[in-house]
Amino acid sequence: MSRKLGPMMEVARIQSEINRLFDGLLDLGSEEKPGGSWIPNADILETRESLILRVELPGVSPETLSVSVHGGNIIIRGEKAAPERDPATQIHTEERAFGPFRRVIRLEVPVNTRQSEAALINGLLRISFPKVPNRRGEEVPIEVQVK
Repeated sequence: MSRKLGPMMEVARIQSEINRLFDGLLDLGSEEKPGGSWIPNADILETRESLILRVELPGVSPETLSVSVHGGNIIIRGEKAAPERDPATQIHTEERAFGPFRRVIRLEVPVNTRQSEAALINGLLRISFPKVPNRRGEEVPIEVQVK
């Protein structure tokens, strides 16, 4: 972790965790998701040319995976199937999550969503968006004339 960004990165990580918790609470009442839902972990990286999302989706079948963009948000949906169990097997600990999921990630950087590229390799979804100049929200100098 960079010393310059250390405290800010920690604040961003805490904010991300709080957002994930609230996403989970909001989804508890959803009829779309039966019990056992989970939220995959994600990283957001920015280079000079692009914004990159990496989302951990181990065991998620590509057939159940859906990725879309809506109003500056990336919406990732899918399902991780639970393994078949032998009724005679006694489970001592079960920590892995299974079932449907939905993760919404806000894009804070202006990107071209139409030229995005996505690939699911070994349980890691990687989505890359080319960045575009920020035409809104950027500081624009105004020349002051002296009369």
